Amino acid sequence: MHIGFDAKRAFTNNSGLGNYSRFVISSLLHDFPQNNYQLYTPRINENFQNFYSVTPSAHVVKPQGLWEKLSAAWRVLGLTSSIKEHQLDLFHGLSNELPLNIRRSKAKAIVTIHDLIFLHHPELYKPIDRAIYNYKFRRACEQAHRIIAISQQTKQDIINFFHTDPAKIEVIYQDCDPIFHQACDSQIKKNVQEKYGLPEKYLLCVGTLEPRKNQLNLLKAWHSSGAAIELVFVGRRTAYYDQLNDYVKKHKLEATVHFMPYIPFQELPAIYQMATTFAYPSIFEGFGIPIIEALNSGVPVITSTDSCFSEAGGKAALYIAPDNVHALAQAIYEASTNQPLRSQMIKDGYEHALLFRPEVTIAQLYQLYKQVLQE
Repeated sequence: MHIGFDAKRAFTNNSGLGNYSRFVISSLLHDFPQNNYQLYTPRINENFQNFYSVTPSAHVVKPQGLWEKLSAAWRVLGLTSSIKEHQLDLFHGLSNELPLNIRRSKAKAIVTIHDLIFLHHPELYKPIDRAIYNYKFRRACEQAHRIIAISQQTKQDIINFFHTDPAKIEVIYQDCDPIFHQACDSQIKKNVQEKYGLPEKYLLCVGTLEPRKNQLNLLKAWHSSGAAIELVFVGRRTAYYDQLNDYVKKHKLEATVHFMPYIPFQELPAIYQMATTFAYPSIFEGFGIPIIEALNSGVPVITSTDSCFSEAGGKAALYIAPDNVHALAQAIYEASTNQPLRSQMIKDGYEHALLFRPEVTIAQLYQLYKQVLQE
């Protein structure tokens, strides 16, 4: 099989789309090295240039000539010429889009749609961004021979918003990075704890500090919970950070609320594994990889009702309506102090996390590739 990927996010993005792209590419290269893989990207960030094992079956393709100066247009229009030139059997758009003229190639096209949050919560996006996303996502779903949704929630959204035939959509989950599958040794934990001044016991929240992630309600709930743990936020700051910081200052919580600086990805597992409890009170997500990271880390998880959260957390997590601060406070206290409950949540979490391992999900993905090529 000769397979191509829109690998821009794999080589440039340190958040969800990048993690997914690296997960798919590295897993396929490891499990199915007999194929030929073309990784198309306009540029490479040195932090991600070695995310997969070097192998003769993988080839990085960047724009040449005039396309170097028009790299955005290359992904949208120029990529199809390369797809034809390389005689791909299949092209997979890993991050919500495909070249607009992909059907001019002979390659079968698959696109992964992660979420349609911009349609669920348009107030969080600029009008021009909503218009661009709507056109690109809708067009990709129309052009693709098959669509991969990363959750049942996303599949239903594609059906509802784009009126896509359900038979065209396959739900295939993703795993977190394998770095979270292994326990960190005590020295690594100690080094990370000392480096960032982490407390002995803490409630951890990982994710960009933004209204959709709902960290202000989490802060209020933790403050009123009575649990003897501190609060640690890991995530890029936006203007929303000011609201969080104002609350911290108003209630004189500076000593017990910690906003972490940029954390190298390699140090994140230790921060998860040292946490007492993990909270992900987001209002809406396409999936919620931090939940999977926490389950693999042996940490009890509290997350939100509705959306995709029960798919990620299964029976291992506690689910609270994101606007119910009182219930969230109770959940924080219980998950942090009730030892029998904590032990059961950790056990269930490890078991549920196995559903997302590459041997399950990548096998499903590869089977889909073969099916599409036979159609």
